[in-house]
Amino acid sequence: MFVLLIVAFLSLAGRCFYLQFFKTRDYIAACDRQQQSLITQKPQRGAILDRRARVLAASNKIQTIFAEPRVIKDPKETSNELAPILDMGAHEICKIITDSKNPGFVKIKVGADANQCSRAARIYGIGVQSNWRRHYPVGSLASHVVGFTSIDNQGLAGIELQYDKELGGSAGQEIFLADASRRPIRLKQQDAVVTDGIGIVLTLDSAIQQFARAELMKQYLAYQAESAIAVIADAKTGAILAFVSLPDFDPNNVRSTKPNRLLNHAINDQYEPGSIIKPVIAAIAIDAGVVNKNEKIFCEQGSYHGKGFGRISEYGGHSYGSLTVGEILTVSSNIGMAKIGQKLGKKKLYDGMKRFGFGQETALELQGEAPGLLAPVQNWTGYSVTRIPFGQEISVTALQLVRAFCILANEGRAVQPFLVKAMVDNDGKIIEIKHPQPSTGFVIKPEVAKWIVTDALVEVVNNEKGTGKKAKLEKWQVFGKTGTANVANSNRRGYSNTEFIASFIGGAPAEDPKVVVLVSIRKPNVALHKGYTGGTVAAPVVAGILEKTLTYLEKHPL
Repeated sequence: MFVLLIVAFLSLAGRCFYLQFFKTRDYIAACDRQQQSLITQKPQRGAILDRRARVLAASNKIQTIFAEPRVIKDPKETSNELAPILDMGAHEICKIITDSKNPGFVKIKVGADANQCSRAARIYGIGVQSNWRRHYPVGSLASHVVGFTSIDNQGLAGIELQYDKELGGSAGQEIFLADASRRPIRLKQQDAVVTDGIGIVLTLDSAIQQFARAELMKQYLAYQAESAIAVIADAKTGAILAFVSLPDFDPNNVRSTKPNRLLNHAINDQYEPGSIIKPVIAAIAIDAGVVNKNEKIFCEQGSYHGKGFGRISEYGGHSYGSLTVGEILTVSSNIGMAKIGQKLGKKKLYDGMKRFGFGQETALELQGEAPGLLAPVQNWTGYSVTRIPFGQEISVTALQLVRAFCILANEGRAVQPFLVKAMVDNDGKIIEIKHPQPSTGFVIKPEVAKWIVTDALVEVVNNEKGTGKKAKLEKWQVFGKTGTANVANSNRRGYSNTEFIASFIGGAPAEDPKVVVLVSIRKPNVALHKGYTGGTVAAPVVAGILEKTLTYLEKHPL
């Protein structure tokens, strides 16, 4: 018995030694957790503004009344006391408290007013929590650009995601001495000071965005299309003034949105452009000296074939003889463009397309941009050099097309599209100005670009034989090009005869372009028998957008 007693006391002494010398830090930490309460001060997320300081996204403070179930001895009594304050049923409040799986916290009411918070906070076991809620005043107007956040204010799409770190700021932490119920008594230390997020100023103009969306929506619904996009850019700088993708969504209610509405077709989709690529190829050919503006090219009376490139025909069974480059663009001759491609050859055509930025991302400040597809020149065949010039065997994005036409409108100078104009700190000071510089000076000679815009593409709109007549305006001279691309079959080789992408890209005024506008409408319903070509479906939309935008810019210049 004596030996057992000695062993027991030695064991106790060993245990005490172990706790005292080896577990000291663990028990001090546990003691601190019991005596301290950590409160995180969340920062206000920075606002997103358009170029004229109109609010596109902002954070509003909301008050949440919560309960701590573990300290509430009588949920019924607490609920009866809280019910008239919150204008809620006592049984509803009681059920929330008793059913909570978290003994330390359960929300009772989100968005309570100051009076409710003040009165509720006097009840034992009830507390008030301040938080930030993201709000989008313009709703779906710029949803694909602005994006949206998660319930805990983390950016999930658009500018909200791209600049999540800058917009989010940094949280602050305060450590309080707490009572037995974990309620703060007094401040012990402050680990970090809360820093609100910075503001982002976009190049978008909400008014122009509204013009574009309204005009596009009318045609999108009228033709029962699968999707539609409209992009408007400053012709000289590449600043994006409007950016519409339909169908769109309301970022205030994104959790109930169908997934297909979240897809940004303006940057995610890559497609064969059809005839809207023709002015770019013509510019490359004239710049390279392989053709000249007055040269006549025989268009084979509507049927062209040969070894190594198959058979090429004209859209709608048209038949053309000898045409100049300008006339080829006016009537949109496939055979004329195929022959221009043959004169250029694989290497010059490929190099020219790369200079215009095809086959690579534009680096716009949005995630998920598709690079398009321009196959390596070593993989080209005779089909490639004759099909690419009229928009087949190449995939592009809307932004690549807008950049290419901005280069033409800017007399051949390189242009870099961008969406973010500036970043602004909490005192309203501009801390960073975003003006991306293009990598090269001139892509093509100025006189070539000017001729393409002011002569060739003006005729597409003005000439009675031109495919873009429906884009014509009385007050301003419009330039542009139509495109009607067959959609490739998904389950077999070849192209669909009933599914099309109708496009028009152009700008105004031709003598000194202010804006470039692209409209593409995917799969207009041909069963409606209202037409499906770019000249019928897309050109009128561009005309409407241009007229409203240029009228607006007369009073509100960029």
